[in-house]
Amino acid sequence: MKTIFPAASLALLMAGVAAPALAQSAPDWTGPYIGIYGGVIDSNEQAGESLIFDRDFDGAFDDTVVTAAGANAFSPGSCDGAASDPTPAGGCNKDDRGPEGGVRLGYDFQFGGLVAGVVGEWSAVNLNDTVTSFSTTPANYVFGREVDSIAAIRARVGVAAGPALYYVTAGAAQADVTNTFRTTNTANSFTVTQNEDKADGFQLGAGMEWRLAPNLSFTGEYMYTDLQADDYIIRVGNTGTTPATNPFILAPNTAGTDMTRSNGNMELHAIRIGMNVRF
Repeated sequence: MKTIFPAASLALLMAGVAAPALAQSAPDWTGPYIGIYGGVIDSNEQAGESLIFDRDFDGAFDDTVVTAAGANAFSPGSCDGAASDPTPAGGCNKDDRGPEGGVRLGYDFQFGGLVAGVVGEWSAVNLNDTVTSFSTTPANYVFGREVDSIAAIRARVGVAAGPALYYVTAGAAQADVTNTFRTTNTANSFTVTQNEDKADGFQLGAGMEWRLAPNLSFTGEYMYTDLQADDYIIRVGNTGTTPATNPFILAPNTAGTDMTRSNGNMELHAIRIGMNVRF
């Protein structure tokens, strides 16, 4: 995982440095608010992820694709990220962190020094999560997920201290995902048989909100998102000229092979700063 926690520390430090100049009487946090935020989001690449295969179409991706000689056709292995060459020697390009920007709507209730509420958010995201496996042909097979947006609704509980509100938050999340596939294999046909574009999960986070004015506040937070993507399956088949010795259509199942990635889980880490308007 690429480390982005220093960015969180920097954001909170900047807020702390600015605190003396922004200090004011303790505000009342009860009421509705709307806000905007932006930042950077990163994926925790899954170590050991690969492609998995269903040769007998029983729905269980527990089969090995073998050559006519009985050898593992995917013995060169797999790597996180997108391949830059048909062979593992070319390596894989790691997924870059991406931008996130969104809007939020929430409501808080204050009970003495305790503040509790609920917040709903929608984020536009540009983040890729890819994995590559290599066959002995040689060829590469690259599965990708692009996270396009994330919607969430969370509870938020915090402690008010002067103009600051320190909080933790947790709730449900759902992402819109675009699935992609590419390969350097030109001997087979590749047909998408399942392409689900949703990923469901949860969010956990912590942050600080600092009241700049009676109705305006600055926010800085860290957010962890755990998502489980739905199925994306490619059926590898016969182009009409594919030789009978091709591992994907090797007897006894000459109809082809279903292929997908081994892990549907996505773990995302985001650092955000933003502004809220309170009413």
